[in-house]
Parts: sequence; C-alpha cells; structure tokens
Amino acid sequence: MTQQGVRWTADQVLALAPDPASRKAGSRLGGAGPWSDAGCSGEGAVWGLCKGSGSRPYQTVVDIADVTGPAYKCSCPSRKFPCKHALGLLLLWAGGDGAVPDGPTPEWADEWVAGRRKRSEEKKQPAAAPAAGADPEAARRRAERRAERVTAGATELEQRLTDLLRSGLATAEQAGYGLWEETAARMVDAQAPGLAARVRELGAIPGSGPGWPVRLLEECALLHLLDQGWLRRDALPGGLAATVRSRVGLPASADGPPLRDRWLVLAQYDTADGHLTTRRIWLYGTESGRTALLLSFGAAGRAPALALPVGLALDAELSAYPGAGQPRADLREQFAAPVPSTARPPGTSTEGAAARYGEALRDDPWLDAWPVTLARVVPTPADGTWQLAEADGTTALPLAPSALSSPGLWRLVALSGGAPVTVFGECGHRGFTPLTAWAEGASAEAVTLT
Repeated sequence: MTQQGVRWTADQVLALAPDPASRKAGSRLGGAGPWSDAGCSGEGAVWGLCKGSGSRPYQTVVDIADVTGPAYKCSCPSRKFPCKHALGLLLLWAGGDGAVPDGPTPEWADEWVAGRRKRSEEKKQPAAAPAAGADPEAARRRAERRAERVTAGATELEQRLTDLLRSGLATAEQAGYGLWEETAARMVDAQAPGLAARVRELGAIPGSGPGWPVRLLEECALLHLLDQGWLRRDALPGGLAATVRSRVGLPASADGPPLRDRWLVLAQYDTADGHLTTRRIWLYGTESGRTALLLSFGAAGRAPALALPVGLALDAELSAYPGAGQPRADLREQFAAPVPSTARPPGTSTEGAAARYGEALRDDPWLDAWPVTLARVVPTPADGTWQLAEADGTTALPLAPSALSSPGLWRLVALSGGAPVTVFGECGHRGFTPLTAWAEGASAEAVTLT
C-alpha cells in the first residue's frame, strides 16, 4: 500500500500519461482551481470532482495502492487511461500542499475501489486444473506442425538471402520495399513473426542514407545466423536454443523459479508500430543485483495496462523467461504496493558498460542493447554529436542517434550542468541510450529522460 505521507513526484505522475497530449492536458488540471471535494485515504484511494464543460463535474478516482500500478476511474467520455482528469488529480495529490486532504472515502469512490480490489483478490486464487478434455498429445502435434512450417520458412529465407548476395546488394535498392514486404508475408505464413519483423527491418535499410550496403550486409548476416540457429537448434546448448526459439517468434512462458526482491523501477517507456504499443519497464533487484525487463502490450491507441513510474520500489516476485542471459521476466506475486524510493543501482565505467554488452552478445548475438548503469559521467558535445564521458576524461560512450533527437538529452545536460551524474540506459552497437539519471547525492530523485 502506498504510504500517504510519502507522495509521488510530478515526474512520476506524468510518466503515466498515455501520450504527450494527455501529459500537457493533465498538467493544466494539476492546480486546485477546477477541483472540489478532493481527498485521499490511508488505504490508497485518491478522489475528486473536476469541473468540466457540462453542468455536472466529472467524478475521478485513482487506486494508488494497486500492486501492479495505479488504476483509474473517471466519468468523462475519454477513452484514454489515465485520462487528463486522473493525471490532474494525481498531480494535485503529489503537490502535498493540503489540496487533497485525508478523509473518509465517498460512497461513489469507495464502491469502485472495493469492487476492483475484490476482483483483484479473486484473480490471485489458484488456477483451476486443466480441463479433462485437454489433450497433451494434440498440443505436441500442433507444436510439431508449427516447427515444420517455421523450418520451411527459414529454408526459403536462406535461399532468398543467397539470391540477394549472388545478384549484389545494389539490387536491393532497385527492388524497393515490396521485395521485403512480400518475403515478410511469407514468414508470417510460416508462423515465424520474429523472422518477419527482421525482414521488414531489412527493407528500410537501403533508404537509410550513406553506408547502407554495409548495414544491410551486417543485418543479413545476423538473419542468416538466426536461420541457421533454428535449422540446427537440436545441436545448440539449451539456453541458446531457447533464445533462438524466442528470436524466431515462438511463444514461451516465464517458467523460471520465482525470485523475490525489492525491485527498483529504473525506466519505463513505450514504443508503437501502428498496431501495438509495447511498454518496457526495467527493474533492478536491490538484493539479487539482477536487472529484469517487464513487457506489457496495448492495442493501438491504448496504453498498456501495467504502469510502474520511475523512482518507485516494489516488494515482489519475478519469474524469468527461458533463454541464455535473457533479462525478460514476468511479474508474479506482489506483497505490497509500489512506494517512492531514492535508491539507485551501482554504476560502472564506460569501458565496463561496453564489456557487459559484449558478454551479453555471447549468449544472444541478436541483442540490440543491454541495460547498464554508468557512474560519474558527464554529457559532453564531441564532433557534432554527444557522448557520456568519464568524470576524469579518460574514456567515453557516444550517444545513440535516437537519443540525440530526444528532449531527454537536454534534461540530462541541465541535470548535470557539467558535474558528474549517474545514468541508467541501454548500451548497444549504435551507442548509449540514456533513460534515467540521478544527480550527485544519496537523496537525489530519479529524473526520467524518455
């Protein structure tokens, strides 16, 4: 349960916004002006009435004691979660200036909070035994048939890569994106979505600017390696074989033993491909020292359900997905709601970060980046770009191209002001992508850069 005496920061609230427009609109409602009858309870509910365009105010309530992140209810017609009213209410509550006092929960808010908590408890009950009609043998045969289709698709893809190299990479530019889209469709038919996604990425490379033939050859080599890994999976070590299955796109379950820890929320950010929004949440176990990745998905236009703002910590169990060195895990039982924390993971040097990424590639050659925390680095300009340099000026890591166009770069520069900072992010072959930073000082709060 979130302690009412320790309220969230504005950054933690705004990190919940489903899009920039909601963040801006919610910020405008973060003052006391449009609100009436606002309050909060020791059980983790926050509520209030927000004046809108109609004659009746909108009833807004947030359950901040939910162990998977806050839940929201508002009588406005918005289909966004959280809506601007929920964001504004949380900002008002986070201000801690008495605008949202402790008090008894009104009936309309208490009814919703009690109902959803009851449903949440019911979901924790042990799952029913498998239906008597379930046939393990039928499931095995379905898996074998899918494996056969994936094998046929991988074999066809190998032939197409061979044809491309035989005819020369220049033909890829002449053929246009249609060639790759047709090949990707064939991989979808083969039930290998991972191969299809990588093929589509190949299609964008010829138009990516100078040096594209080198990048195309590199990606073709990685795709060839994945094909061969699948075709020879029986000869691979168990962990690497599981990684290959995951990269090809076969479903897997988080069947690792539960690991209970106090997990710090290091970063949360969304990516969208037009059909699906993927939320990535990085956690760090203060006792185990393990960094884990939670993935949550939402249909296009809707934010994923799981929301854990940066700077919170939760007492929970995680179960790992199969695969050598894979950071992905599933959130299992949670023993308390997330609470604010000023803790941070231990950092390493820029050389240490590059070494960790190299070690991770040994287990997963298709890995784009690896989570790393850098200690005492300074953002500095260099040759028309930016880098994170050691405070003593010995070594540095360049920022990834995507980070150079992000507003987070300027937040990082402002936070540093030329002084060393601690930065968590993803270190990969394109450079370092900063996600969260802390100023010097044990009590400094996390600053999100996404």
